[in-house]
Amino acid sequence: MSRRELVAGASAAAALTTLPTRAGAAIAAADTPVMAKVALTVNGQRRDLDLDTRTSLLDAAREHLHLTGSKKGCDHGQCGACTMIVDGRRINACLTLAVMHQGAEITTIEGLGQPDNLHPMQAAFVKHDGYQCGYCTPGQICSGVAVLAEIKAGIPSHVTADLAAAPAVTEAEIRERMSGNLCRCGAYSNIVEAMTEVAGRQA
Repeated sequence: MSRRELVAGASAAAALTTLPTRAGAAIAAADTPVMAKVALTVNGQRRDLDLDTRTSLLDAAREHLHLTGSKKGCDHGQCGACTMIVDGRRINACLTLAVMHQGAEITTIEGLGQPDNLHPMQAAFVKHDGYQCGYCTPGQICSGVAVLAEIKAGIPSHVTADLAAAPAVTEAEIRERMSGNLCRCGAYSNIVEAMTEVAGRQA
């Protein structure tokens, strides 16, 4: 073996021994959380949080504010169990980061009503048995409140026949707009009845 070959082999061996250390350092650096201060108005109360920037709005509510009404179902934005109302619009809280909503007004199921003072939508769900196991119910109710607000504001949906006219509260409209909220127990007809009753009161 020549001197040149010996030096090249030793250099290659030395490089290989440093790779795991460098890779480990890179992984450690990636796992170090980047923290941010986030101010939210949740259910009418200002809340200041120091959060990992990767924290979803759902996890911020459940794990940091201990508002566990909003549920983590699929964690992929497909079931609607995590639905919250943010600045008047319903969103899947599992799909959005808390830092994206700096200064936002957020309403969770806890902010709609309490057992001794139910929101009309909550009372209608109880009356019409719009829940069974209850897991999806917080998201269903928050979404229902936002859906009726959308219809009242004249926002059309995919089933709105006349875009020039104000949409009506029909079963087709309710079912289309609530289609992102899944109920494994199949209480859909009861949910439609509850929302129709609330819409009639608001008319």
